[in-house]
Amino acid sequence: MQSEMSNWFSPEWFLPDTLKGFEFQHPIFLYLLALIPLLLVLRWLIGLRTSQKLPVAFSKASLPQSPEAWLRFVPYIFMTLAAALLLVALARPQKTNEQVEQWSEGIDIMLVIDISESMRIEDFTPNRLEAAKEVARNFISGRMQDRIGTVVFSGDAYSLAPLTTDYDLLYKLIADINFDMIESRGTAIGSALAVGTNRMRDVEEKSGDIRKGKASKVLVLLSDGDNTAGNLDPVTAAELAHAYGIKIYTIAVGKEGKVPFGKDFFGNTRYVENTIDETTLRDIAKIGEGEFFRASNNEALQQVFNKINQYEKAEIKETRYRDTTDFYPPYLAWAIVFFLLWLLSKSTFMSNVLVD
Repeated sequence: MQSEMSNWFSPEWFLPDTLKGFEFQHPIFLYLLALIPLLLVLRWLIGLRTSQKLPVAFSKASLPQSPEAWLRFVPYIFMTLAAALLLVALARPQKTNEQVEQWSEGIDIMLVIDISESMRIEDFTPNRLEAAKEVARNFISGRMQDRIGTVVFSGDAYSLAPLTTDYDLLYKLIADINFDMIESRGTAIGSALAVGTNRMRDVEEKSGDIRKGKASKVLVLLSDGDNTAGNLDPVTAAELAHAYGIKIYTIAVGKEGKVPFGKDFFGNTRYVENTIDETTLRDIAKIGEGEFFRASNNEALQQVFNKINQYEKAEIKETRYRDTTDFYPPYLAWAIVFFLLWLLSKSTFMSNVLVD
């Protein structure tokens, strides 16, 4: 700013592009510029009425026409420019540089995915597990600033990824999920909830990051079966999670009735009878103050995750920084210059001798 103000005598201050780039804090003074021509006309009319009249008549042809006679208008020009520039300075031209910094506290989200044998069923394309992995990856790609972790379970539960913002790592770990990760068979829903809860509790205690808000910690449980394994009852595990402020969404995947499940000895599609007990998953969601969903195909499962993604949006906060620079000093300096020129010229021969 100092370097710009030192060049106050530069003609660039009067270029249209320069003036258009300003914001004026007091634009009312710019409107007063329109009054200057009216004041000049009024001043001229008053001068005609009050000026001394000589009782001598001259013919128009006998009056000398000298170019120097126009010099009597110079003081008026100086006064006009001084007034106009003073009004521009009073309007206070400015330039404002505004920066917006957005940030989010984020949400802790734990994805708990069933990898039991029934997730091989092919009522989803290509099967239930691969469909779940795909929507999980899409879900992660739509998050920002959220810590996300993963738990897989069948007859036992295993923490695959702690809460992290390293989404590339999560993509890789989810892509590597398979049915052989856990040897024990069955569906240990209670154990899976407990592992997910412990992961969230451990990170909170170690980091001291106790986030306030109704949905700062979220657990999404995806399963297709009843609780048939583990040492912890799912309802008890849900109550434990709720005590730590964890909101729980449950998703039941699969169709009921005959569903395709692999090939038989002759290469033909084999069908098995499938039933889904929604009661436990509904109870878990109710205890966790979340919501229960049912998905019977890939599209429905994607829609479920889209809904959860909309429900659990972190609050985006922003901080605005305004850097305002004033540019009235050059115009004030020019106004002073023209005012001094007016004072010097108004008492000289320009305004006195030439008027006579």
